[in-house]
Amino acid sequence: MRLLRTFFPLAAAAAFLFVLPAAEAQEVATLKIATVAPEGTPWADGLTQLKAQIEADSGKRLMVRPFLGGVLGDENESVQACQRGQIQGVGASTGAIASIVPELAVLELPYLFRSAEEADYVLDKVILPTVEKAFRDRGLVLGFWSENGYRAFGSNWGPVKSPADLKGHKMRSQEHELHLQMYRSFGASPVPIPVTEVLTSMQTGVIDGWDNTPLFAFAAQWTSATKYLTLTNHIYQPAAIAFNKAWFDALPADLQAIALKARTGLAPKMRKEIRALNPILIQNLSEMKVTVYKPTAAELAAFEVPAKAARDAYMAKASAGEKALLAQITKGIEAYRGGAR
Repeated sequence: MRLLRTFFPLAAAAAFLFVLPAAEAQEVATLKIATVAPEGTPWADGLTQLKAQIEADSGKRLMVRPFLGGVLGDENESVQACQRGQIQGVGASTGAIASIVPELAVLELPYLFRSAEEADYVLDKVILPTVEKAFRDRGLVLGFWSENGYRAFGSNWGPVKSPADLKGHKMRSQEHELHLQMYRSFGASPVPIPVTEVLTSMQTGVIDGWDNTPLFAFAAQWTSATKYLTLTNHIYQPAAIAFNKAWFDALPADLQAIALKARTGLAPKMRKEIRALNPILIQNLSEMKVTVYKPTAAELAAFEVPAKAARDAYMAKASAGEKALLAQITKGIEAYRGGAR
């Protein structure tokens, strides 16, 4: 009996020592996520919130390291690095992600969406399964949607009241054929350069203007070298957080769910914050010696004919996947305009 009384406490202690290291040795995963958005933007704030949420919900079994301001490369480079697994995540515009997932380009056809709410409906309730498959087929996982927003023209020679005002001017273009085609249809000379080179190019006269959202242009300091901002709203540009597929699939199921949790909480919050800042920012730009011009309905209508030419020219060479996705988007737009919500 004395032997048994001695053995059981020793056995229990041994079992405890055996289990303890296994619990302490739980693997910690790291999510390095890159974006060209600089400090002080809703994107930067959103990634800070994403980091806090994921680390709290995972008990710090999944640690998040955001890299802001393009320190890991421009948008296209960051998307490619994520696909290759050099980093685990990226936050980028759909135009940049389209360099890997080409179907996404059709989301940025000029004058496709009439409102951000219409775009939300299509993104969230119509095309999500199709887009998720397209991401996975290219080695990525769609985390959640965010947005860059409606793009405007920044220029140094005057407001852009019609496509004729762009004729012959050197305009920075996003590095995708759709954006290049749009500028060519408007009569401009597109110059495809990375986001990180735009400010210097404006200051040195390499380009005469650009197009992007007022919020991003302000955060990246492009407006400091710009005289006019014209609110043409010619492209609604979504954005997304994406993960490397191999990395994501290797995560335990509970960590996968935690990584995707932002779809229902943080993602709508980021959209709301971005949209709330735009009118405030436009007012501030007017006070910073940037002339903000809002075109009339007639002036905006003048962009429609060349915009349609750009859409048709791009879609004539589009892949079957792009054409199928555009068909889905078109049906979704029709449903929304018919009252679906």
